[in-house]
Amino acid sequence: MVSLPTSTVITNLRSSFDELRESLDLPASETRIEELRKITEKPDFWGSDGSQEVTRELSRLQSKLDKVSEMSGELDEIAAIAEILSEGADAELEGEFYTRAEKLSKTIEDYQTFVLLDGEYDAGDAIMTIHAGAGGLDSQDWAQMLCRMYMRWTESHGYSVKVIDELPDQEAGIKSVTFSVSGDYAYGYLKGEQGVHRLVRISPFDSAKRRHTSFASVEVMPVLPESVQIEIRPEDLKMDTFRSSGAGGQYVNMTDSAVRITHIPTGIIVSCQTERSQHMNRATAMQVLRSKLFERMMRERQEQLDSIQGEKRTIAWGSQIRSYTLQPFQLVKDHRSGCEIGNVQAVLDGNIDELIIAYLRFLKNDKKQ
Repeated sequence: MVSLPTSTVITNLRSSFDELRESLDLPASETRIEELRKITEKPDFWGSDGSQEVTRELSRLQSKLDKVSEMSGELDEIAAIAEILSEGADAELEGEFYTRAEKLSKTIEDYQTFVLLDGEYDAGDAIMTIHAGAGGLDSQDWAQMLCRMYMRWTESHGYSVKVIDELPDQEAGIKSVTFSVSGDYAYGYLKGEQGVHRLVRISPFDSAKRRHTSFASVEVMPVLPESVQIEIRPEDLKMDTFRSSGAGGQYVNMTDSAVRITHIPTGIIVSCQTERSQHMNRATAMQVLRSKLFERMMRERQEQLDSIQGEKRTIAWGSQIRSYTLQPFQLVKDHRSGCEIGNVQAVLDGNIDELIIAYLRFLKNDKKQ
């Protein structure tokens, strides 16, 4: 950008910014903000069940408008500097121009990500479950590595995480873990992680140091607003209580506070053992069950549509979505978007933004076809 004339830089910035404004559909956001504000002005609003959802959506939409306004103001200031430079050279001012222009260009590019997060529940929280595949200790260790990867990613993005249920193995790794991720657009960013993840490496559990392939599956579900109706009949549920074995201190290990709920018609089983009381564990487990039943319903609906349209999608439910190869070479490859990263350790340390964005762009293009 430094080598480009200031007039060209401004033209490019205005073009990118105008494209961003159009794609964000700001008039629709402004209309929605007015609707939400009217709701908050009702006398009984703060005592209603949906007040938290409304205020969160209002805050998110207002933040979007404020960010666009901030970028618009910065663009005007950079354009003003360009006008001054057109009248005569000034090395210090020229350096400021290109530095601020570069920063704004990056901000606009990053914000274009939000255009990709247009799903109905993308803006909300997520529930993730990781299951170790067949393969014993290697797969259990791989499941724990994936859990660590997502924990690192959520930490770097300021999301809050709560472990709902964990089944560790006495020897190594975890058999399964379920946790919630709370923060703006958590589900939108993480939804593409659903599927089977494959690891190829020299097994640390093999005395002969042979190369092993391990698998783990990842489920990602949206945390549903209370307004979403999912019919769950009490007679379809089987609830068991047991003694918690996870974190939570001595108290949880002294009572049968952990809860396991089986939804008999579908066979879906959820459990929670990290809360302080049986009542809290049951409420959390029911939240997970609602999300799982909703995700199952949406998946079946999509399969019916594909059948009617005569389509067979290459990326099927539960299929292998990504490979992480440590031996004989270093490579992470997403099999849907084609995104490849050579620094596997960085990915395992939580640097998965490139993979996430590549999938979101792939998804957007796939919908257009």
